[in-house]
Amino acid sequence: MACDLWIVPLVDTLVHHPENPFAEELARYERALARAGLPGVPVYLHNPPHSGDVEQLAGVDYQALHFLRRARLLQLTGFEVTPVDELGGDYTQLLEMFEDAARQSHLVWHFDHSGAYLPLDFDRPVDDEELAADGGPLGSSQGLLRELYEVAPLIGVDADEPPPPPRPLGPTEFEGPAERDPLNHGDYHQERAAWAALHRAAERSVGTGAMVVFA
Repeated sequence: MACDLWIVPLVDTLVHHPENPFAEELARYERALARAGLPGVPVYLHNPPHSGDVEQLAGVDYQALHFLRRARLLQLTGFEVTPVDELGGDYTQLLEMFEDAARQSHLVWHFDHSGAYLPLDFDRPVDDEELAADGGPLGSSQGLLRELYEVAPLIGVDADEPPPPPRPLGPTEFEGPAERDPLNHGDYHQERAAWAALHRAAERSVGTGAMVVFA
């Protein structure tokens, strides 16, 4: 199974439009941020580099996401990161054993199929009952980038020359795989594929003031 990563510009022409398709999600995030004592959802004027175009950036397999999150969780808890061919119930067990550490991680503590990252810097994912019931934890794009850079050396990624993610040719089927990955070889190839997709999305989010949406 797989999902797509979309870039949604947080520009005034979209956010304040009466037919904004993301109005409910943004209102929910605004309430969650307020409850957490954080600044609200940033909104920018529709001027460069803040475009008004919603764009599909990459597709990523859930299994690849779980492989990458496993690597990060092992890193956070001081265990050796080693390659695996399949996870089985290993990832779920890790989440249960190290839930406190997982909840601190923008990379780990996020739904596979929904949720968002905002171009807003805060320490840990925002998570409460309202978010858990609809969309899942809310992450920081800046926090996600920091974690991606920290885990990169352990999975064979040179963060100074990041690999490109596979470019989707169209919306990814929920039950299908992401587009063929050019990094599909060697140890940690699934982790690198997920890393590349998330890095591209987070970098674009921070650079242009856009929201990353999982769908």
